[in-house]
Amino acid sequence: MFVQSLSFKEINLIMHKRTHTGKKPHQCGICGKAFFTSSHLSRHKRIHTGEKPYHCDICGKSFFQSNAITKHKRIHTGEKPYHCDICGKSFFQSNAITKHKRIHTGEKPYHCDVCGKSFSINSVLTAHKHTHAGERQYHCGIC
Repeated sequence: MFVQSLSFKEINLIMHKRTHTGKKPHQCGICGKAFFTSSHLSRHKRIHTGEKPYHCDICGKSFFQSNAITKHKRIHTGEKPYHCDICGKSFFQSNAITKHKRIHTGEKPYHCDVCGKSFSINSVLTAHKHTHAGERQYHCGIC
């Protein structure tokens, strides 16, 4: 039996091409979600199994993904590697600085499809959409 071995560059090219073709040959047998790579499928399966193989050696909290523990440990160390080049404020995570910079730029990329109002943070748009449905996210137990 002949097994062809692919170089790292060839494998990366195959994976890259899948982003263009949309081909996701690795499918979860439980929920049917498909993935570009077998490693992404393996990571996804932890959602179903509850496996959290990455543990914080400081507080013991467990995580599904290795990058999550890296971010988590910054809580203990105080490391804030993401700095705003406009005001100098620092952040634990890259997504926080992305949101923060919108304060300076005025960018509001999230738009309500009902009234057209724009928001800088997606969760604020989600809360706003409830107002159109007459829903209140929080209810006062007194009035």
